[in-house]
Amino acid sequence: MLLALELRAAPAQGRSVDAREATVAELVTASHGGNRAAFASLYERFHRVVHAIALARVPACDAGDVVQDVFADAWSKLTRLRDPAAFPGWILTIARNRAIDAARRQRPVDVAGDLLVDPAVDPPPRLEAAAALRTIRELPETYRETLLMRLVEGLSGLEIAEHTGMTPESVRVHLHRGMKLLRERLGGDRAVQGGDR
Repeated sequence: MLLALELRAAPAQGRSVDAREATVAELVTASHGGNRAAFASLYERFHRVVHAIALARVPACDAGDVVQDVFADAWSKLTRLRDPAAFPGWILTIARNRAIDAARRQRPVDVAGDLLVDPAVDPPPRLEAAAALRTIRELPETYRETLLMRLVEGLSGLEIAEHTGMTPESVRVHLHRGMKLLRERLGGDRAVQGGDR
């Protein structure tokens, strides 16, 4: 079912826009007026990126809670966002701050155990996945988030660029360098595949 949103094209006239075709700025503007369907569309567009940012800092079993907190916070503070087109950077900043706060409140967790007890992860990850996640979390932040967006959330380089405000070339470079570091730390070129495209 397509969501039809009433978005204001100009103060004097309204138009109906398919949520899939609406720009982020149009969805934010509609959300400012309390349109929950528009905000749900923003969630659908950005929740995987927010999840990757959370996963870079907190155990997998807590990443979903961080995502929920981020979007609840964004909903309550949305009217403070002056430029609707700035939403991507704004939501990612909220996500980083919430994830850092959550990480500070927690004690260290064994990544393998954390992944194996998360009922939301299906099928359960293998030890190699746990080792890869632990290693990704040890990489510089510049590469960590981008790699998680690609390897865990399955976003393409172009999607990462669209959601983060990075240029596609910067995303490509981050993925390439991050994959190189990840391979080195995991002990070989065949340890991780498919991330730097």
